Formats: sequence, C-alpha cells, structure tokens
Amino acid sequence: MTSQPVSQGTTPRFALLIVFLTVFIDLLGFGIVLPVMPRQAEPYLNALEVSEVAAGGIIGVLFSVFSLMQFIFSPIWGRLSDRFGRKPLLILSLLGSVVFYALYGYAVSLPFEQAQLALGLMLFSRIGAGIAGASVGTAAAVIADCTTPERRARGMALIGIAFGAGFTLGPLIAYFGLALFNERPWGVGALASLLSLVALLLAVFVFRETRVPGRTAAKEFFSMSRTVSVLRMPAVGGLILIYFLAIFSFANFEATLARYTRAAFGMNDDDNFLVFAAIGALLLVAGGLYRPLAKRFSEVSLMSVGLIQMILGLGGLALVSSVLFQARASADMALDGVDDGIKTAFYIASAFAVWGFAFVNPSVSALVSRSADSSEQGEVLGVNQSFASLGRILGPLVGSLLFAVHPSHALPFVVAVLTLFFVGAILRSVASTIRNRVNA
Repeated sequence: MTSQPVSQGTTPRFALLIVFLTVFIDLLGFGIVLPVMPRQAEPYLNALEVSEVAAGGIIGVLFSVFSLMQFIFSPIWGRLSDRFGRKPLLILSLLGSVVFYALYGYAVSLPFEQAQLALGLMLFSRIGAGIAGASVGTAAAVIADCTTPERRARGMALIGIAFGAGFTLGPLIAYFGLALFNERPWGVGALASLLSLVALLLAVFVFRETRVPGRTAAKEFFSMSRTVSVLRMPAVGGLILIYFLAIFSFANFEATLARYTRAAFGMNDDDNFLVFAAIGALLLVAGGLYRPLAKRFSEVSLMSVGLIQMILGLGGLALVSSVLFQARASADMALDGVDDGIKTAFYIASAFAVWGFAFVNPSVSALVSRSADSSEQGEVLGVNQSFASLGRILGPLVGSLLFAVHPSHALPFVVAVLTLFFVGAILRSVASTIRNRVNA
C-alpha cells in the first residue's frame, strides 16, 4: 500500500487550514515562554551565586536542550507518521506539550531556596517539550500531502506564517496573562499548557488524516543509515546544510535578544514582550508576502534575497552594538541616555534579519520536499527539521556564551554574519545542482 494524500474526505484547503491552526496554537505556547524564560531563570542562578559566563551557559543549555530533543526525534516522528499516519503523531506531540508546559509553570513557581530543584525541573520540562515539539516536520509532511510540487513553496510558507503569528501573539498573551495572574511566574507555563490543549482538541476532533499508512514507509525508526541516505539525495544534503547554518545564525540573535534589549536599552519585561511581538508580526507579514512572490520567482531566487537581508540585518546589529559600546565607554552613557537614532537602527537591523529569515525558511523546506518521493515526505522533512533543531542547539549555546565575552555584546552577530557568508558559497553550488537536474 502506498501513500494516498488527503484521505477520509478531507479537502486539501481544509487540511492546510487545520495544520496552520494547530501549528499556530502550538507556537503560541512557545512564543509565550521564549521571551521570559531567561529572566525567570536568572534569579535562581543568582541564588546559586554562579558567574555571569556560567549563567549564560546554563541559559543557553535551557534553550538548546529543547532543540536537542527535536534534533533526535524529528526524523523519528517523520518516519512514524509515514508508517502510521500524521494524525496520531500530531495528537501525541500536542499531549506532551500540554504536560511539559504545565511542569515548566510549576518549576518557576518554586521559592529561590529551592533553586537547584527549580532549574532541574525547568531543564526536564524543556527536554519533554522538545520531544513533544519535534512534530513540525510531520506538519510539513501534511502540507506536502496536500499540495502539488509547483505549489509546495506557497504551502510551506503557511508554517512560517504560523510561526510568525505565534511569535506575535505569544508575547502579547504573556504580557496580558501575567497581569491577569497578578505577575505570578507560573502564569506563562499555565497559558502555554492551556493553548497547547486547544491545539490538541483541534487535532483530535477536527483534523482528518492526510496519509493512508502503508508498508512502503521506513521500519527503522532509530536509523542513522536512513538519515545518511536522505543526506545523500541529490541537492538535499546541501539544502539541509544551508537550513542548519541559516537557523544557527538566526538563533544567535533570537536567543540573546531578551538579554540584549536589557543590557543595551534597559528594557523591562513588558517592553521585551512588545519587541518579540513586533518580530513575530514581521515574520507574519513577510510570510504573507512570500506566498504571492513564490508564484513569480523560484525558491532559489527568494532564498538568495533572504540571505542578503539576513547578512545586512545581523551585520547592522553588530555595528549598532559596537557604536553603542564605544559611546558608553567614551561618555559614560547611562541606559536611559541611549540616542533614539541608535534604537531606530536596532529596530531596522532586526527587521532586515527577521524578514530575510522568513524568505529562507520556506524556500529550503519546499526544495527539500520537492526532491523527495511522496512515500518519504515525513522522513525527509523530519531529517530537515532535525538539522534545523541542531542549528537551534548550537546557535543559542554559542550566542549565549559569546554574549558575555565582550562588553559590546556584538560577537553573536559577528559569528552569525560570517556563517551566512559561508552559506552563500554553498547556495551557489546547490543552485547549480538544481538547475542541472531541471534541465536534464
């Protein structure tokens, strides 16, 4: 039995809508926790009297372990979804999100005297949430089930839009949710868990299977050899490497942003929620623009534009950091004395970085999907998401460590830009391979 997309009476448009809503609500939970987690961890780290560099490393681990679990489990979720269907895996992953976000809320409500226990439970909750959240590749496979190769890029852009919408509303919900719960720290975990529960109910009662389980799917769920086989597919290995390095670069910015806005501009939690919401809004708008552009331009062209924008944006952030550091060193400038022009430059540079990433993300996923057989979509897109997760492991870890190395806090952005120049060289080679395959 082979794959039969859009089974059990589900129309492609309706299946895509449900996937969008499921990913969107699931990402709301992630968007709620992301901007506040570093600051919720810091009081416990202070109670343990660890150094600033060590604290940065621990925060980096809390970010990275989530993605480490996604790195391990994304191909497994994908192979399981190829064999048993998409719906059971989406339900299982969302159920895990409900449980582990609730555990996170409990962890951050512990008194500072129990700092070791609190940090341990935060780590455990991040591990569990990472395993549960390894289903983005499965969601991408649902889109592949429901779209033709020519419309694949537009379909994959829906995940980017869902990410952007989640990042937009997640911080805003956290902002108002903390006020609703009288600033109790467990509020963010409770909100994330409740929203994941909504996504779970959608998956259970509304979403219909898009793939008939078949014997042609891989049986080796923990298989490095099959992962290597995916990486050896024509152009796929290079595309996955591009995806890994692009996400590594963006994660240097993403994971240090909450600490950067406080160090550079003295922003409090409320201000920071709004910054993250603005970033999400940009991802949302850029994803919406990408869909009509994908009708007129190739994925390689859109990826190239996005790469240039990321270089300009992250390079601009490095420049802003250096200028701000030099101004403070020479004039002993206080946080509230930052020139409005410097803040404006920060926002413009951030917008370029975010906008560029919104173009790179769906382009890579669409090209990877088009290079795979319909019976292997879950596995191949799972491997792609696995290496994306590897970028989210190393990016926050490297960025968090580099953040404290120099007073300007510019090193995470410098490393990101250098990495993206290397990505540009790889893209030229991959584009040549894709052109030769099309012309063959």
